[in-house]
Amino acid sequence: MGLSNRRPFQSAPVYRAKSDEEERSGSPNVSKEPYSFDYDQLVPEEQHHYDLLSPEEKKKLQDVERAAYEHLTSPKIESELQGMVSQAVYDISREVPREHSVLPLITPGLMAMGEIDEQDSGEDEDFEGDDITSTAHGELEQHREIREYARIAAWEMPMLSKLAKPFVLPSKDKPLRFRYTTYMGETHPAAKKIVLEFCTRDLPGLSEAQRIKLVKLIGVRYNPETDLVKMSCEMFETQAQNKRYLGDLVDTLMGEAKDASDMFEDVPLDFRHHKPKPRFEFPDQWKLTEERRAQLEENRRQRELREKEREDAGRLVDGAKVLEQVMEAMTLKAPAAARVEAPKGKSRQRLAAS
Repeated sequence: MGLSNRRPFQSAPVYRAKSDEEERSGSPNVSKEPYSFDYDQLVPEEQHHYDLLSPEEKKKLQDVERAAYEHLTSPKIESELQGMVSQAVYDISREVPREHSVLPLITPGLMAMGEIDEQDSGEDEDFEGDDITSTAHGELEQHREIREYARIAAWEMPMLSKLAKPFVLPSKDKPLRFRYTTYMGETHPAAKKIVLEFCTRDLPGLSEAQRIKLVKLIGVRYNPETDLVKMSCEMFETQAQNKRYLGDLVDTLMGEAKDASDMFEDVPLDFRHHKPKPRFEFPDQWKLTEERRAQLEENRRQRELREKEREDAGRLVDGAKVLEQVMEAMTLKAPAAARVEAPKGKSRQRLAAS
């Protein structure tokens, strides 16, 4: 594919991390500077040759430089150059072995405390009795970190209320929902993972036939019950790269879905991967309606009336009184036990021997 056919939205895996403003706007808002000829920027040799030209030749030279400037700063050429540079960086990153890259030394936090770090592996220095142990250093570092977060919670976090903004639902022109994972400054391998979710019916510019083809291309990542597509990426080092890869993947899928050369009409929809969860509904007979509530109140009132009639007629059995009567009867029937003192000393031993 030539440079003229390449899309402005490149799919090269290596990109710089975007700022928040660029993420919200979609593309950086860079104003193009107009062309201006500056004689002072020429080297002495070029100034000498420029002075020897006639006014017509000078004007022609400036027109040629202006045309070249307009051509090189056009959006199409800048996009192609950016794609070439990104592809070259990606190719070089694949050629350079991973072990030759220099990794910055990151201080482990609370979640990584006690784990073996490859950067710190090596022979320990001889202990001369003039310092505390490594375990004590770890406890002290943890204590410092806890106090640092306590100061942040006490003095800096209350000021965040000034930056609070009301939640606004995303508009229809933003159907993609990205989910990030942060561990509040801790180093964690799952922090670079990005999860993308979107509904196929929310994607603009797709007919029903194209949407069905998109569902067939997505495969097992499609939930037919909620019309939700869920995919994730964590194969790159930064969140911006993983998010850019997912965006390129959605663009590629939509481009293939709009391709009318093959609409996959002979391929049926396969939803065997989706296992619907059973939904248990509360029976209507068990629901407490006004008629049911009135019936229960009437049953309670009738039960209380029957208990009152039995109590007045003396047919109500009092369990506490029955137990008291039984205990008194058992006490009267039991014989009085005579108290016999056991012998002491040698008499007890002779009694035991006999």
